Amino acid sequence: MDLLRSIFKGDKVIWIIFLFLCLISIVEVFSAASTLTYKSGDHWGPITQHSIILMVGAVVVVFMHNIPYKWFQVFPVFLLPLSVVLLGLVMMMERINGAARWMTFMGIQFQPSEVAKMAVIIVTAFILSKGQDEDGASPKAFKRIMIITGVVCLLIAPENLSTAALLFGVVFLMMFIGRVAMKKLLILFGGLAGVAIVGVAFLVLTKNSDLPFLHRFDTWRARIEKFTDDTEVPAAKFDIDKDAQIAHARIAVATSNVVGRGPGNSVQRDFLSQAFSDFIFAIIVEELGLIGGAFVVFLYVCLLIRVGRIAKKCDRTFPAFLIIGIALLLVSQAVFNMMVAVGLAPVTGQPLPLISKGGTSTLINCAYIGMILSVSRYTAKLEEIKEHDAQIPMQVKAAVEEGYSEIQTAAEPTAKVLNSDAEFE
Repeated sequence: MDLLRSIFKGDKVIWIIFLFLCLISIVEVFSAASTLTYKSGDHWGPITQHSIILMVGAVVVVFMHNIPYKWFQVFPVFLLPLSVVLLGLVMMMERINGAARWMTFMGIQFQPSEVAKMAVIIVTAFILSKGQDEDGASPKAFKRIMIITGVVCLLIAPENLSTAALLFGVVFLMMFIGRVAMKKLLILFGGLAGVAIVGVAFLVLTKNSDLPFLHRFDTWRARIEKFTDDTEVPAAKFDIDKDAQIAHARIAVATSNVVGRGPGNSVQRDFLSQAFSDFIFAIIVEELGLIGGAFVVFLYVCLLIRVGRIAKKCDRTFPAFLIIGIALLLVSQAVFNMMVAVGLAPVTGQPLPLISKGGTSTLINCAYIGMILSVSRYTAKLEEIKEHDAQIPMQVKAAVEEGYSEIQTAAEPTAKVLNSDAEFE
């Protein structure tokens, strides 16, 4: 037990949430990876690879949570310029499914956008912490955050618009929590809303575009049109082949019940091309039912609430802003994934954090958990110091009382002699 405690330090609730998410991931990816099994001919191959990544991720968590949180401030120094360079290079790579999101380095395939998200979250927390004064965050902090976030999001958007929008939304919430002037945030929100309206109108009204950074024009337009189209189509005329992912995800959810079909008994996994990634929540609901789906939602809600409690215990602003930004990123991404699976949002291609099959995203998410645990270790030490300081006055009082009683005890023989002399006289 002492060995386990020395390895798995930090907040126990965060560890339990991480463990449950990993267990659900192993079970559901093993079930949902039937298409990969068919293509590779290896029944154990996909889940073996995923399990190895999760084990490496667990090592990453242990490593990261042993690093003092102060060292995380150094990460953007090399992560930010590296991610900008990689995002520029990835645009020149071969496109897969109409998008260039992956790079291969020394045989390792990864997504530069995941590295960029981590850099932006850390640097935003750092700038907000350094720019705090009595009236809130300084105007310079807002300007610096907007420049860095804007550059990174503009580089991500052409290949992965949903990721850019998600990252910008999280940074916006971090600035709100970081006491950036409400006037600036309202102006920013109004400007973004105007740009979004113009962009959607442009996508809907324009048939095609020859601009180089709008090569995913048709994909964005099709997704918006499908999501906003409220025309009722008879089931007999619904083209399942044309809208295969959306259709089969909805079938998986609709055919579920309270307890589901049971782990490994999914039917729609054989028809969903991304059942193990973008649409894994639909498979979870189909196999584990409404109870299983609600439990997954409960885990992410608990993660957000627990991080909020840890942040309240921080006596410094950087660790508090850091873990809040991380929690907002993980939970908002999970919400988007689940909304897509149940038909409440257009298809975005966002995986379910720590559950969907992945490489870079899984390891980066594990690093996020490690950062949260590192800050929780720091807050635990703060509580120990406070308890120790609170006990000092009590110990001093007890020592004084004990010393007084010893003096009384030592003085008793003398008092007896004096009393006897008084009686003699």
